Amino acid sequence: MENVIMVEDISKSFKGVNVLKHVNISFEKGKIHGIIGRNGSGKTVLIKTICGLVQPDEGRVLVDGKQIGKDVDFPESIGVIIEAPGFLPTLSAYKNLEYLASLRGVIGKKEIRNAITTVGLDPDDKKHVGKYSLGMKQRLGIAQAIMENPDILILDEPMNALDKNGVAEIRELLLRLKEEGKTILIVSHNSEDIHMLCDTVHEMDGGILS
Repeated sequence: MENVIMVEDISKSFKGVNVLKHVNISFEKGKIHGIIGRNGSGKTVLIKTICGLVQPDEGRVLVDGKQIGKDVDFPESIGVIIEAPGFLPTLSAYKNLEYLASLRGVIGKKEIRNAITTVGLDPDDKKHVGKYSLGMKQRLGIAQAIMENPDILILDEPMNALDKNGVAEIRELLLRLKEEGKTILIVSHNSEDIHMLCDTVHEMDGGILS
């Protein structure tokens, strides 16, 4: 199978602290990959580097054969949740996603509505996102990640703040997306999610990936 993401000898320091230490990893297309580790282990910095949001001090990242930060600034067909999703609190779910979709202009109303419905929210609900529970905001974050039908999903703690039903629904959704051929990278400190969903599991500790 083809490796869609390749991380080659990545190191990164902030203020003299080594956050990533010579990380080498590749992720195969069409599978769910898990990275597990405690808070502060370097997981989030690693995925920010893959997404082009952090430039490594050494090494390189290739996504679909293109070097991030050299051939392209950001991977081309990617949906991402990193940390808590940020939305405009005075707009509805639909208006938030409509605004974000307008930045690239590749999808219309139908795709936005479908994404909101897929994660168990109502596209016609006029309630402001600022009044949403953490779990509802998390669902909306997942809707935003999937709405443009990307080939790659990178999800940092995707089950965060979801109740039992929400967790079951999102697990089902991720397995369905894998069936469609998506490549999914899940970062979590919850080993149950990781072991239930993932085809490969890697542990991060002190900036070292094993």
